[in-house]
Amino acid sequence: MFSRNHSRRLAGLIFGGAALMPLSAGAAPQFDPMFSDHAVVQRDHPVTVTGRGVPQEIIAIIFGAETREVRVDKDGRFEARFAPIGTTGPVKLEARAASGSVVAQDVAVGDVFLCSGQSNMELEVRNAQDAMTQIRASADDQLRLMLVPRAVADNPLRDFPQSPTWRPAGPDSVADFSAACFYMARELRKTAKVPIGAIASSWGGSRISPWMGAQAQVAVGQGAQSALVLLHGRDPFAAEQAASAEWEKWWRKATGDVPGKEPWQPDSGITLTDAPRIGPWEQWGVPGLADFNGMVWYRREIDLTAAQAKASGTLSLGLLDDVGRVWINGKPVGMSARSWQPSSFDVPPGVLQPGRNVIIVNVLDNYANGGLSGPAEAMALSLGQAGHVPLGDEWRYAVATRSPPGAPRVPWGDTTGTGTLYNGMIAPLGAIGLKGVAWYQGESDVDLPGYADRMTAMMADWRRQFGSPDLAFVAVQLAGYGDPVTTPTNNGWAAMRQVQYQAMAQDDHGGLATAIDLGDPFDIHPGEKQEVGRRLARAMRAVAYGEAVSRTGPQASRVTATSDGGAAIDFTGLSGALHTRSAAQAIGFELCGAGVGSCRFVAGRIEGGRVILTEDGQPATRVRYAWAGSPVVNLYDEAPLPVGSFELPIVPMR
Repeated sequence: MFSRNHSRRLAGLIFGGAALMPLSAGAAPQFDPMFSDHAVVQRDHPVTVTGRGVPQEIIAIIFGAETREVRVDKDGRFEARFAPIGTTGPVKLEARAASGSVVAQDVAVGDVFLCSGQSNMELEVRNAQDAMTQIRASADDQLRLMLVPRAVADNPLRDFPQSPTWRPAGPDSVADFSAACFYMARELRKTAKVPIGAIASSWGGSRISPWMGAQAQVAVGQGAQSALVLLHGRDPFAAEQAASAEWEKWWRKATGDVPGKEPWQPDSGITLTDAPRIGPWEQWGVPGLADFNGMVWYRREIDLTAAQAKASGTLSLGLLDDVGRVWINGKPVGMSARSWQPSSFDVPPGVLQPGRNVIIVNVLDNYANGGLSGPAEAMALSLGQAGHVPLGDEWRYAVATRSPPGAPRVPWGDTTGTGTLYNGMIAPLGAIGLKGVAWYQGESDVDLPGYADRMTAMMADWRRQFGSPDLAFVAVQLAGYGDPVTTPTNNGWAAMRQVQYQAMAQDDHGGLATAIDLGDPFDIHPGEKQEVGRRLARAMRAVAYGEAVSRTGPQASRVTATSDGGAAIDFTGLSGALHTRSAAQAIGFELCGAGVGSCRFVAGRIEGGRVILTEDGQPATRVRYAWAGSPVVNLYDEAPLPVGSFELPIVPMR
């Protein structure tokens, strides 16, 4: 309870810029970023032009050949609605008022695409393969790019905390833009032959949940978490109290600890060792922690005077990597929401006491370095006029003897939050028209159940916002990543690929770009993004433009038993026939029985548009293909596109 924990914000957290403020009296109107210089407005879609002006002033908005007079509301916002424009090319956009006028320069009507997801969508052209050549040749004044800055918010924002801008494609704008998004848009320019706008709004490492609005959260049973985020926006202390109670309840259920005997109690009795220094525990030189991922408990005692104990304060602990939860004298103080941002917690009166005070911190690390990472000089308890207590040394620690999985996090975080990235990075786009959405995410949801439902709910929610029930969505199926396998094994990445296909295949306006053959076993961020862009564009041509190309690429649809005891696999989404590469047989297939460990590799033989697996004398009830994080595959259609991972039951012969 009682934690500020990054909550001091007016509307959302701001990264690298100042929040947009209301116009001063007499200031000329201004358009929202979506309608600024070099904007692309979606053709054949109703247009709602939005912006800011002097409250209650009448503004004339000129869009093309039409003019609308609107009154600015009390909050300084205006919107003007226009009928769709079917022709493409330059269009006039101007706002006139007594306070002044503004003209958006070089606005075009064409097709607009939104690209979103995590790090493989965020990865910039300059960090992808062949960057120098592609950046040098990137100039195209009919391809415009908008990069949305990172932002987190507890409530859906109307304004971006840091205003993005449209920029024509060229070396200065392309280098830092999403590679997958740019290459998709560039490819679509070749076939659509209209002005194209590409908006990139991504955050590396994010799950899908932060990108889902409130209605989507309710649809998947996350309404309570969404409500807690809204509460955090109104009353962060109350929200922290509720979140702490949930964490403590989870711990007791997972460990069997009874109230009063948990490790966060001042006299819990856990055995502690002096921490060598502030910094990642992997760098302490302690053998058992050199590669440790898990939980560590930290403890620090301080003595306070009666005057200090009465004061409210601020507890600063620097970076808690990956995530930390803090108690003082057994009372919960709060949880860090972001491992990359220094933690700061409010400590109200009633938490501290005269004499001995015990600060307990639980740090959970899931990847790379972990711990109280400091810096040490930033760690302190500040008590205003009552004093300042340095906390950069004298910590003790204990590796958690019990480190149960599934520790709940506060839902107002960034990459694991509930609607927080939607609120700060999607909601401010308002009701702009879009031709399609490209989505590259899923790595952070591997092994988390219910992804297809979350994806379906998110698509419905975004379609609602953008006023397009048939808005095209194309998802990138996870690229290959992870240690190569020599024997069949269960794999979360392969399972996620199948879930991604199922989510998009059941949506009439969903498409899939397979990337299983474009990965790198040792790099979760493979550099080959040009082909990703081409495959995104191909699927987008199917679902956004209605072209007669496959919207998913080749995917297994059914497996039936053959008369000789083998299995025949049928496919959907094929372009032409199937072919193998570098071998006469298709590799990566497995016949499996009902039990764990029953799968074994078998060769596949192509017969027309089917693959035949020969019976091997062992029970077989299902077939798997490319069932690994980084499988070796050689089965393609004539597009050429690879077949994606799948697991299907064998249907008996009739």
